[in-house]
Amino acid sequence: MDIFALIPQFGSVLGVIAAFVVALSVIVAVHEYGHYIVGRWCGIKAEVFSLGFGPVLFSRKDRHGTRWQLAALPLGGYVKFLGDADPASGKDSAAMAATPPERLRHTMHGAPLWARTATVAAGPVFNFILSIAIFAGVMMVQGKMAEPLQVGALKPLPAEGVALQPGDTVLDIAGTQMPGYDERGAFDVFTTALPDQQLMEYRILRGGQEMTVPGPHPLPPIVTQLAPQSAAYGAGMEAGDVITAINGMPISSFTQLKGAVESSGGATLRLDVWRDGGQEQLSLTPRRMDEPQEGGGFSTQWRIGIAGGWAFEPGTERLGPLAALTDGTRQTYAVAASSVSGLYYMITGAISSCNMSGPLGIAQTSGAMASQGAESFIWFIAVLSTAVGLLNLFPIPVLDGGHLVFYAYEAVFRKPPSDAALKVLMTIGLTLILSLMLFALFNDIWCP
Repeated sequence: MDIFALIPQFGSVLGVIAAFVVALSVIVAVHEYGHYIVGRWCGIKAEVFSLGFGPVLFSRKDRHGTRWQLAALPLGGYVKFLGDADPASGKDSAAMAATPPERLRHTMHGAPLWARTATVAAGPVFNFILSIAIFAGVMMVQGKMAEPLQVGALKPLPAEGVALQPGDTVLDIAGTQMPGYDERGAFDVFTTALPDQQLMEYRILRGGQEMTVPGPHPLPPIVTQLAPQSAAYGAGMEAGDVITAINGMPISSFTQLKGAVESSGGATLRLDVWRDGGQEQLSLTPRRMDEPQEGGGFSTQWRIGIAGGWAFEPGTERLGPLAALTDGTRQTYAVAASSVSGLYYMITGAISSCNMSGPLGIAQTSGAMASQGAESFIWFIAVLSTAVGLLNLFPIPVLDGGHLVFYAYEAVFRKPPSDAALKVLMTIGLTLILSLMLFALFNDIWCP
């Protein structure tokens, strides 16, 4: 065996691990800091703030008496409050009995109900805030597409005779006026109705003069992004590739590509790919994917895992902070709603349980997104942060949602559940979580 042939693979594995650790550490740190800071505001003393589990690599105590530490296993974290028996905030009955009455108010289990509720809920809330902030920040940096459509930098394409130039304002394409981007139905009809040809006429405004020039198909079969763990990603496809033919049949638009993949029935496709001025051939097999729909529910389609885009960089205009925050909140809600819907349909058997990823799948996705650039990786962190915040709100003992259910019981019945009942429920909750993790890990290994 050539040992040097393993170096690129080893480097790739290290990259996947590093991306996973970075993504998880950011999300966990924000989640646990939410618990810590709101607990401190509510008068509950934090004894330990740990990023990671296991042997402590570094620690220091701050002026509030909290020990901040970095542990060897970067697979989570916790805040241990005064009166806690463990990182899951189980009650240390012996320690509580020995705590002076004047200090009970500063323990997690002796604080008022409102303070405990706020402290526990803060972790998931901070995850959602992180997601909204990232989504909004990315949207502000990207801006929104200017209307009417402005031509930015032209992308490398195999089409010849293009006379379109950066700075042109597009009035119509192939004799059809473009609808607004917000007119989703009308815009979809417009793009579908475009002729399937490499060159078409653009009526433009250039330097104050109206003219007609030849330009590329506005939505060519170009790869702008690859889905992690997809058929295209596994086949070695790269961002910037242009698919010129499928099974020997020339194509000119992303609509043609989409139609060919969806009608493939899962049969292997032979793609002619234009890359950096040269031609290559790739073979890949589309995979069945369960996709959330705008009106709710899921639709199963054949997919190869690529996103298309414009033949040029569209001109953008600045998105204000308020508009960006609004869109960021909508995006966070959409991710959460899609996750809940997906879980429901998996439980009912409407879609495959292979849609649930475990640590290996998340790690692979982290590495794949990091390999596509900082923006893709940061966006992925926002999506994962929403998922972590949502998962922690599930009413399962051990999770934050389970604690909130206990507090709701206490609010209604004016007393907390007994210590014996809590121990049994926490054991059941831990078993459920471990079972879910093992099931997701099984999916990572056995699902296609």
